[in-house]
Amino acid sequence: MELRVLRYFLAVAQEESISRAADKLHITQPTLSRQLMDLEIELDTRLFDRSRQSRSITLTKEGWRFLQRAKEIVEPVSYTHLRAHETSLHL
Repeated sequence: MELRVLRYFLAVAQEESISRAADKLHITQPTLSRQLMDLEIELDTRLFDRSRQSRSITLTKEGWRFLQRAKEIVEPVSYTHLRAHETSLHL
């Protein structure tokens, strides 16, 4: 599992739309959809309920649990990258 894919998952969970998340992430919708499907296969669980009628996507019960774990991983890494960038600007 890659950090990039966790960020993709978090974006889709936040946007509740694969298309909007893909735009936000500057990647194509099919690429994002494939990454999410691969993540679900890797975890052997369905993370999203997909509705074709409303074009919305919501988290399953397992998705909500995984959301918390993904945040626990991604947020400290993002903070560390930010701090490293700030430090390099002051050198």
